[in-house]
Amino acid sequence: MFIDYITLMLINMVAGLVLLADYVNRGIDSPNQKQWIPGFGITGALALTTGLHMIFTWPVTGSFNITFGETSVLFGILFVAAAIALSQSWDLLTIAIYAFFAGLVAIVLGIRIINLNLTRQPLLSGIGFILTGLGGVCAAPTLYWKTNRTWRLIGAAVLIVAALIWAFTGYLAYWNHLESFGKWVPAPMR
Repeated sequence: MFIDYITLMLINMVAGLVLLADYVNRGIDSPNQKQWIPGFGITGALALTTGLHMIFTWPVTGSFNITFGETSVLFGILFVAAAIALSQSWDLLTIAIYAFFAGLVAIVLGIRIINLNLTRQPLLSGIGFILTGLGGVCAAPTLYWKTNRTWRLIGAAVLIVAALIWAFTGYLAYWNHLESFGKWVPAPMR
């Protein structure tokens, strides 16, 4: 059975990146850290669930299961961990260190997507992965320099640009999926 929910994963990532940009911009030094818990938790739970399903069942063709599934797991667990850490008033440094390595994965995949000409828009997808990865790579420095407003604004801007790329990709995919899946029928109904 063919299942394609990459669109859902993309729009979830858009929401997560926008929330993270807001956190970097105005929340990282806010006394009210708990206001980001629900958004981070929702984003993380959905990314982790869909990512795990994708890596264990390979519902889409080829390497897209690795590219989108594994990065969704990394993205999801980071957001779940951030939500838990904020709810318990824990330090975010170890999560930021994990984000560094997850970010490197996204950067490598972005470069490889461009190199192998994968996806319908490889340059745009590759840049999206690279910018999203930069968000992870720069998480620890952002925590360290949280009083540097310029650094935080640059970080938030990078996250917003990545979110816009994924929003364009995701909403365009929804638009196209309604047409391409319009006559699709599950196997038991054929």
